[in-house]
Amino acid sequence: MPAKPLRLIVAINPSASFGKGRNVGPAVVSTLRGLGHQVTTLQEPNYIDLVASGRKAVASRPDAFIVVGGDGMVNLGVNLVATTKVPLGIVPSGTGNDMARGLGIPHENTEAAIEALVAALARPARVIDAGLVHHTDPDTGRPKDTWFGCALSAGFDAIVNERANSMEHPKGASRYIIALLIELAKLKPIRYTITLDGHRQVTKAVLVAIGNNVSLGGGMKITPEAKVDDGLLDVLVVQPLSRTAFLRIFPRVFAGTHVTDSRVAIHRVKRVTIDAENLVAFADGERLGRLPIDVEVVPKVLRVLA
Repeated sequence: MPAKPLRLIVAINPSASFGKGRNVGPAVVSTLRGLGHQVTTLQEPNYIDLVASGRKAVASRPDAFIVVGGDGMVNLGVNLVATTKVPLGIVPSGTGNDMARGLGIPHENTEAAIEALVAALARPARVIDAGLVHHTDPDTGRPKDTWFGCALSAGFDAIVNERANSMEHPKGASRYIIALLIELAKLKPIRYTITLDGHRQVTKAVLVAIGNNVSLGGGMKITPEAKVDDGLLDVLVVQPLSRTAFLRIFPRVFAGTHVTDSRVAIHRVKRVTIDAENLVAFADGERLGRLPIDVEVVPKVLRVLA
């Protein structure tokens, strides 16, 4: 029995009723209850209902809000607990698990991830930054603010993400690679207007991304030196490349060595606006809608169990 039983909320991905991750949620709940904690499980039929249930649960001020799933579930949790004192716990069971990777949470071993969560519950939560995106809600056309914890994409990577999300097969990280190869055949420079801490520039690029954490797309270290608690965003800008040059640089992204190429630049800023025609942005793999977007870092706004 724990010294002090905690009141915990466990939110499980609505898509986790099948596939390799279907047993992870029940295992988390069983373990926490076995330790004497009071656990409420949130498992709704769809994402919208889960957000509504999660919002009510966070309002009750639990000792932690724990998400089971991939980066989409982490994004759900970030948007519910940012600015509150409720810490976010993560048990990764998705495809990319990039937020977990960057926080040092085991992302390929469920038992190890649950053990890490249990250990983190006994310690003070870590306090980190989050990105806040000011954009237009694609459903209502009204201004909207959305938080993200890991990374935002607004270039070729977002185009690939859009393609990957439309594909039913294959499952897993290989779907992103296949989508990348399909879109690579249509690769062309994009004209951007980018404002970095008030300094406006018009430039052509093939890829623009913002990192609060290190990676996206299942371990692609787009901003390898990013830190989640430094009060800055790392903005990656890749100048126009031929398909051949892109294919040479791309494998280096997984090691983070692409940043040594002269056509790759990283800017560390507190605020950035990005605009380009007919482009959408994704935050933590979740679709935000079309550019323009205005992104700022909000320091020390998110508590995490990591």
